[in-house]
Amino acid sequence: MKKALIIIALISSVALNAQSYKFSITGKIVSEKEKTPIEAATIHLEKEKDSSIVSYTISDDKGSFSLEGKSFHKKAKLFISFIGMDNYTKVISLDKTPNLNLGTISLKEQSNLLNEVVIKSRAPITIKKDTLEFNVKSFKTRKDANVEDLLKKLPGVEVDEEGKITVNGKPVNKILVNGKPFFGNDPTITTTNLAKEIIEKVQITDTKSKSEAFSGEKGDANNKTINLTIKKENNKGWFGRVSAGGGTDDRYEGATMVNRFDNNTRFSVLASANNINSPGFSFGEIQKMFGNGSGVWFGGNGSFGVGGRNFGGGSGIITSKTAGATYADEYKKGFDVNADYFYSGSNSKDVSRNNREYTLPDRRYFTNSNSNSDNENHNHSFNAELDIEIDSTFLINVNPSFVFNRRESIFNRFEESLDENQVLTNEFSSSSFSKFDAKNFQNTIDITKRFGKKGSFIKASIENQVDQSDGEDFNNSTINIFGTNPSSEIRDQKSIVDNDLNSIRSRISYRIPLIANKLFIDTKYRFRRDERTNIESTFDFENTTQDYTSFNTDLSTNFTYNDITKTPSIDLVYNVKKWRFNFEVGQVNRTLENIDLLRPNLSLEKDFNNITLDGTFRYSFDSKASVYLNYSLDNNAPSINQLQPFSDVTNPSNIITGNPNLQPSQTHRVYANFNKYNWQKRTGFFFYMGGSLTNNQIVSKTSIDDNLVRTSTYDNADGVYDFWSGTTYNKNVKLDSITTINFRLGARLNGNRSVNILNNVDNIAETFSVTPNFGFSFNWNKIVSIEPRYDITFSKTSYNVNSFLDQEFTSHRLRIRTKTNFPKKLEWRNDVNYTYNPNVIGFNQSAWFWNSTLAYSILNDKATITLKAYDVLNQNTNARRVATSNYIEDSESTVLQQYFMLGFSWKFNSLGQKGKIRDYDMHF
Repeated sequence: MKKALIIIALISSVALNAQSYKFSITGKIVSEKEKTPIEAATIHLEKEKDSSIVSYTISDDKGSFSLEGKSFHKKAKLFISFIGMDNYTKVISLDKTPNLNLGTISLKEQSNLLNEVVIKSRAPITIKKDTLEFNVKSFKTRKDANVEDLLKKLPGVEVDEEGKITVNGKPVNKILVNGKPFFGNDPTITTTNLAKEIIEKVQITDTKSKSEAFSGEKGDANNKTINLTIKKENNKGWFGRVSAGGGTDDRYEGATMVNRFDNNTRFSVLASANNINSPGFSFGEIQKMFGNGSGVWFGGNGSFGVGGRNFGGGSGIITSKTAGATYADEYKKGFDVNADYFYSGSNSKDVSRNNREYTLPDRRYFTNSNSNSDNENHNHSFNAELDIEIDSTFLINVNPSFVFNRRESIFNRFEESLDENQVLTNEFSSSSFSKFDAKNFQNTIDITKRFGKKGSFIKASIENQVDQSDGEDFNNSTINIFGTNPSSEIRDQKSIVDNDLNSIRSRISYRIPLIANKLFIDTKYRFRRDERTNIESTFDFENTTQDYTSFNTDLSTNFTYNDITKTPSIDLVYNVKKWRFNFEVGQVNRTLENIDLLRPNLSLEKDFNNITLDGTFRYSFDSKASVYLNYSLDNNAPSINQLQPFSDVTNPSNIITGNPNLQPSQTHRVYANFNKYNWQKRTGFFFYMGGSLTNNQIVSKTSIDDNLVRTSTYDNADGVYDFWSGTTYNKNVKLDSITTINFRLGARLNGNRSVNILNNVDNIAETFSVTPNFGFSFNWNKIVSIEPRYDITFSKTSYNVNSFLDQEFTSHRLRIRTKTNFPKKLEWRNDVNYTYNPNVIGFNQSAWFWNSTLAYSILNDKATITLKAYDVLNQNTNARRVATSNYIEDSESTVLQQYFMLGFSWKFNSLGQKGKIRDYDMHF
């Protein structure tokens, strides 16, 4: 019986292949009137039976095209379309003319343009100047697909496991809905919450600010914006999601988001709470809502922080809660408003340990440290955006924001230093408690005015910022120095801190056209003034008064610091269809002033004058490929802490003093990229490389005595550099109508040279690493999806002082993501990570990390019951090794342990016809 089934399957396969028809259709497209080639015309082949897409491509800069593929149907209909031209159609008999040369095809100007008749294009892809547009109907997805599922189907678009989107290798940093922000332009919130069925078109362009778009300037060629156009009949109603879960070890999570669309009016709210190191929403959802003025950092383990809040990753255990709302409306034509409020609270607990091996010119020594922390953060933020279009040539943008932050922190640390014979030399322990309140207000006003039709404009911007931070810090520390001259110092202190910042930034530019809409001279002037007031009053504990009453001058500060920068510049800009070029030269005039009220002898004033350069070049070979080049020369002045000859003795084992003789650093940067996408073969290639060379780099200069007590200052060093390069190649293969494979092959290369000075000897470390990677995604009939990826990193660090300490690291990472939908309502997802680093000493060298989720759809697929297993094998770790110019560090910290969670989620969507809301039932 089994043999018979195999024979039948083979016969069926042969029969199907015998009925498939390979085809190759070529030709050249020109305009009927001028007889000039038409570039970027869309050529697509449809099944005659149901109008579904068989294959498509676009014409090159010579108007030529080649359409290849195979079909199981004898006849198909060929369409050729271009904006402003009448369509060309032809029925093709694939069984009779597999190789068809159509010769020269002339398209004439659309005859119905003057009659204001709108014809909706059936082409899957349309190129309009600098905009790439996809017709959503041409790309099939599962029934309940969201925008992220749709984007994964578009040629040249990649969506990784974290939701990061790239187009031909370039990141998407903004997503709009009908040309307007949705939750602060955040890509991830839009892609995961909007249903594909309401989208009509997906448009992709270079990212532009509103002022750049209004003035007609070219956008950022290295970042992309996606605009989703919603069908008019689907622009009114409610949609969102509600989810909750509880698990072992008292783990829990809950999140909800509700959105209301009413044509031009939009209102959304979200809230979440959990203790599983998750913000409840994506990074983008939080960061974009919170505003661009907040501090942002990313950790190597997937964690991130926004405005003092820490989320995600494997470091520490984090309990978080969030709530927010956003509102957008167009009160009348030319007056748009966007506003949002966001609250976030988090508690983070972490225990970590670090082992370091330091290399000195004449010896080695070691440090071992342990620390634990408990941080509590509460943030409130409000952001608004007003766009006022006075007339078609005059635009005003106003962006105010306000942030209030309250944080409390408990931190304990113990560190010991040992000489090269592992003899204990000194030890330091400290415990601290701090409580701070911080307020931040910012407001930016942009004004853009266009003149005439030759591309002339004037732009002005002014931004002010006011920061106020105050709080208390209690510190208790002990340092013990052993050896021939042992000593001990105990501190019990309280510090009252009051820091303020008043900043104003302004810029103005005027564009003078030399050749209308092609060649320009931009004259620019930038001014910035930052005034910082830092008052830190430290008091020692007095046994007689049993209070902190003894003022400690050495650990106190009271100064006002001004940083004033004036930068006039001139920019030559040339823009044509194929290429664009600009080169800017400016003069940076910078003054640093410091008035020290506690130590008048440390007051100083420094002037720094330097040239700044910036040049870019971009060339588009055709609609498939482009190259981008950039060079810049930047100058960075030392900070006041690096300049002021004040000795910071907060940590008695590491005393730091500024150097007033420092010079500003000069950094040369270069960057280049090349990308190409073949629409016919569905292959994409992206290559990038860049680097920087810094002279007068500000580096640390440290002296270490026999007791391993460090005394540090700063100095200038030349020849500090870094470089990076990478390439990716992907190819989409459609095996049949239900099976596709997308191959991805790439590599990254990094190198750097760092310098620091130890005991008056330059200590130089050179690091080089290369990381090849390979992966693919296999999808079969919307039932099975497998996405493996493998990375291996080879890294070598060389030292100029002690070459025998040269290090070579090799690390491996394998990630496998799978998804099955069988039976139809049951979805099983797995995310398996394997890491191996044999060079880590004293910690786990390898680990498997496996998360698994079962999800069962109920209530007509509106709701889902989930069972999640986190770290199935209970091997989660974040051990890592870092090599620098003077030490090698192994570290490890607290990670979230294994848990199992049962959850429930419900999605609702009532987006219906314009002006009408469909009824729906709510079930739990």
